[in-house]
Amino acid sequence: QVQLVESGGGSVQAGGTLRLSCAISGYTYSSYCMGWFRQAPGKERERVAATDSEGHTSYVDSVKGRISISYDIAKNTLYLQMNSLKPEDTAMYYCAAEGDCAGIAGTYKYWGQGTQVTVSS
Repeated sequence: QVQLVESGGGSVQAGGTLRLSCAISGYTYSSYCMGWFRQAPGKERERVAATDSEGHTSYVDSVKGRISISYDIAKNTLYLQMNSLKPEDTAMYYCAAEGDCAGIAGTYKYWGQGTQVTVSS
């Protein structure tokens, strides 16, 4: 049984830093991608960042230069390092596995339950 469990969310002021973690069990990294998505109230779930098994990464334009995705093979954990946070980063953040690196949420097979990030101005 595949399980993805996020942690690390919280409330910070603009300019602050958070690191999200996603502990993955029951899943072996494949040729598909892992990613982080976010969803704000009333908005569609959007892909924030993705990484493949070779370490290639991609980011939505609005977070480039501020946010980075990484995967620790030994710990089987996916991370999202978020710096210089802005109020518009406020959303529920989800990790996902086995999907299309450039694809929408619907292309990912496995999901965590989400962790809330709130950035105040």
